[in-house]
Order: sequence, then structure tokens, then C-alpha cells
Amino acid sequence: MNKAITNVNPPGRILLASLVGTTIEFFDFYIYATAAVLVFPGLFFPETDPTSATLQSLATFALAFFARPLGAVLFGHFGDRKGRKASLVAALMTMGPSTVAIGLLPTYESIGVAAPILLALFRFGQGLGLGGEWGGAVLLATENAPPGKKAWYGMFPQLGAPIGFLISSATFFILGKTLTDRQFFHYGWRIPFIASAVLVWVGLYVRLKITETPDFLKVIEKNERVKVPVADVFVRHTRAVVLGTAAAITTFLLFYLMTVFTLSWGVSALHYPKTGFLVGQMISMLFFGLGIPLSAILADRYGRRPILMLATAAIFVFGLFFSTLFVGGNLVMINVFLSIGMFLMGLTYGPMGTALAEIFPPAVRYTGSSLAFTLAGILGASLTPYLATTLANNYGLPAVGYYLSIAAAVTFAALMAARSSMREK
Repeated sequence: MNKAITNVNPPGRILLASLVGTTIEFFDFYIYATAAVLVFPGLFFPETDPTSATLQSLATFALAFFARPLGAVLFGHFGDRKGRKASLVAALMTMGPSTVAIGLLPTYESIGVAAPILLALFRFGQGLGLGGEWGGAVLLATENAPPGKKAWYGMFPQLGAPIGFLISSATFFILGKTLTDRQFFHYGWRIPFIASAVLVWVGLYVRLKITETPDFLKVIEKNERVKVPVADVFVRHTRAVVLGTAAAITTFLLFYLMTVFTLSWGVSALHYPKTGFLVGQMISMLFFGLGIPLSAILADRYGRRPILMLATAAIFVFGLFFSTLFVGGNLVMINVFLSIGMFLMGLTYGPMGTALAEIFPPAVRYTGSSLAFTLAGILGASLTPYLATTLANNYGLPAVGYYLSIAAAVTFAALMAARSSMREK
């Protein structure tokens, strides 16, 4: 056997590298989502009425999701051809500078229409980087995992989501408490974007210390690398892409309903104070973080698919009671509502990375799993804040809940159909 194959990364280093990287990536992503609701409508789209400005701002938020598949193809190609490590570093260095650049952008008042154009451009860069980040981080963890702990290792990149969100929300909460509204809109919102440069440097340092995964080294040894991974994925693994995408749709839709949409609607329509609602979202992230390791443990014991099906069924029911729980004038009920939703998010999100990675062979795993995940992002999340806001304005909050339940039904059907390709244990 090739000597390099036995050169296994220490577990602590692997888990830290996968966790730190996705924490940074999701922190960058979430600070944009928060700013898109609270800041960008007034600073980059001031020529329209408040509702139209919010919708235009959310449209730039959606742009990153359409960049993700391109990132999945680009970074997936090199991840399957050259190695997981190099692609992971490149993905981080694509999203990081894009995020810092947003924090340095002049506003509409300074440079006119060029401001929203540049905002959209750097938002595209964020999505491009994230499209390559997630798949590589999951493979770094799962391809180094011992038998019987694939889901447990695979949940560490997933933990980056609640941790990144907590840091983002805490940052905006602190800024909201220490700065006046005038100061916050003038310069305060820029601080988390610029400060992310420090986090990117830390992530880069950690990732440069890791070595290549054993699974990829075996692909090299057996000469199994394909010339064009994306073509191989769509030609030979079409079913896996379709089912994997459908299986992850509800994960995305639920998350962005519970974060971006609820924040926007809760502050603008239900008139909750911004800081009070952000505290509720931070509390809900704790339940999100609790659900991820719990579902990973259960997935290793009982199988990925059964746990994902159970979580999806619970999300379907939650959608039916969405408008009943999401009410005005009751912060306690709001906290309960947000916590339930994010706990269910954790249950479906925890095993998802491992489940998607396992339905593709190692030679195209980076590209295949990244594409399924990012395509699900387009279908399940890119337009979710926009569509949910439109549905709520035109038909009321019950329509938003039905939107979630319909998505859960689609995901449940995909999981049923994936019995032959998704590992039970």
C-alpha cells in the first residue's frame, strides 16, 4: 500500500479544520443576511419605497445561491482532480475577501447605482466560495472518520452553521447596544464584515496544517480520477443528484424561513424590537446546535435515512402550525416558536452532509455532494425570504407554513426513493 495512505490526520486537527472553516464561512454568510434585512435597503436601495427596497435587498441575498453551483463545479473539479485540501483553501480565500470588500463598499449616496452593482458582485463572490466550502469540509471530516462514526464526524462541519450564526447575531446585538442608530447605519454595520478578515486568517492557518484524506489518496493510487467530474456526475450519477437535491430542499427552506424571513417579518410587520428578536434567534441557535449532534448519534445508530425521514415528518407538522406559533406581542411564544423550528433544523441538518457524501463514489464525491447541496440551496432557500414575504403580504402567514409543509412532503418522497443509494447505517 502507498505509504501516504497511512498518513492519517489526527482526529482533533481534522475536526477543528472542518469546524473552523465552516464557522467562518457561515459567519460571513449570515452577517450579509442580517444586513440585507436591517441595513442594505436604506443604504443601497434608497430610491424606492421601504417594501420594495427590502425585496430588492433580499434579491441580492438570493444571488449567492445561484453562484453556489458554479462554486461547486469549480472547486469540486479541483477537489476531485487535485485534492480536498487545495480546494478548501481556495474556497476560503474566495469568500473571505468578498466579505471584507462588502464592508468597505461606498453606499448609494456616494457612488449612485454603482453601489448596488458592486454589492451584487461581491455577494456573488460569497456564494462562489461557499459553493466549494461545504462539500470539502464534509469530505475532510467523513473521509477521515473511523467505521461507525461517519455521521458523528460529518456533523462537525454542520456545527459551523449555528456557531457562525451565534457569532454573527451576537456581533449585531452588541453593535445595536453600543451604537446609536445613526452610528450603526453610518459605519457600525461595516465592522463585522471587515473583522471577518481575522477569522479567515485563522481558518487558513488551520487548513494549511492538514494533509490529504485517505479516500482521495486511494483514488490516486487506483488511478480512478475522472477528467471532467461534473460531466461524470450528471451522466452516470443523475439519480443521486436529483434525489440528493430533493432530500436537502427542506433543510434550506426551513433555515432561511426561521432566520431571514422571521427577522424581517417580526421586526417590520409584528413590530418586535430588533435587539429583542435577535436575542430570540440566538437562543434558538442553541437548540439548533443541540439537534445536530443528537441527530448524528442517532444516524450512526439507526441509519441516516430513517432519522432524516423522521425529522422531515416533524417539519411537515410544524409548517401546519407556523402561523399559530408566529404571533405578535409575545416574546415568550416567539422564543418557543424559533427554538422548535431550529431544533428541527438541527435534526435534519446533522446527518445531511454524511448522507449526501455517501451517495457518490470518492472519485466524484466532492463535485457530486457539493452540487446536490447547492442545487438544493437554489430550490429551497435562494428565493425563500422573497417568496415568504410575498405570500405573507398577499395571503397571510398560514400560506408561509403551507409552503414549508409542501417542501417537507417533497423531501420525504425523495428520502423514500433513496432507499437503495442512501446508507441505512
